[in-house]
Amino acid sequence: MTWLNELLKENIPSYNLALKHGDPRTKDWFLLWRDPVPAVTLALIYLFIVIFGPRYMRNREAFHIPAWILFTYNMALVALSAYMVEELVVGIWGSGYNLLCQRMKVTNDKYEMKIVNALWYYYFSKAIEFMDTIFMVVRKRYTQITFLHVFHHSTMLIIWWIVMTWIPGGQAWLGPVLNSTVHVFMYAYYGLSVIPALRNSLWWKRYITMFQLIQFVLIFTHTFSGLLTGCDYPQWGQIMLSGYMIIMLILFTNFFIHEYITRSNDAKRRKQKSEISDKTSNDESTTKKPTRKNGVNKKEE
Repeated sequence: MTWLNELLKENIPSYNLALKHGDPRTKDWFLLWRDPVPAVTLALIYLFIVIFGPRYMRNREAFHIPAWILFTYNMALVALSAYMVEELVVGIWGSGYNLLCQRMKVTNDKYEMKIVNALWYYYFSKAIEFMDTIFMVVRKRYTQITFLHVFHHSTMLIIWWIVMTWIPGGQAWLGPVLNSTVHVFMYAYYGLSVIPALRNSLWWKRYITMFQLIQFVLIFTHTFSGLLTGCDYPQWGQIMLSGYMIIMLILFTNFFIHEYITRSNDAKRRKQKSEISDKTSNDESTTKKPTRKNGVNKKEE
């Protein structure tokens, strides 16, 4: 136990009581340990890099990261995401999950353990995905480091530490299944986009954000409906996940509007303005074109 964990246990009785009711299957797992410090430390290091990385890089040349490294990184996440989806689907099917309302089943049944293991990989993948931002910082791609991007990456690790410590399974299954499915396509896009010959033929970037919005709607609906119907799953967990989905819906909707509607309209206006300007310039050029009359240059009237 770290000093912070001991401090919380000594000063917050409810926290100490909560730890005693943590899931016994995951208490000794890597980066869990019933101690928030490892996850919080990683999140703080991530935020430190986001804040101070651009300052460090300000007067330095952007790092050139070989395409094969970016390709390998992204395709590894494609493989990991596909593996998590497969393990979760097999486990959910084998455990006979109620897809609308599934209570916690604290058991070492092989199918239930498939789910718990896959959820741990999902949790751990959120630490791996910090590399997305680190690559952006060292390559000086700062326009990609939005508030949405940073908020999502830094909070997911903390939220899933909580889930994996107390409620790794049951009603929480839908988010990892949908998110990992989206990540198969998202990281495939990023991986293939580093290949110059393919870059202009990748057409599905726009739809990735749409899929992300759809997944948040589905997860929120699934979790909130459980609250309304009195689903036998820890209520605080359903409130936490529902609240997070609302935040992500707001942020991703705002991103989609600015990225694909506002920016698209601005581009159209600039194009129209450019076409009008070119037409006006051509008309003026034609009007002012000199003509010859009796050997003397004269402007057309």
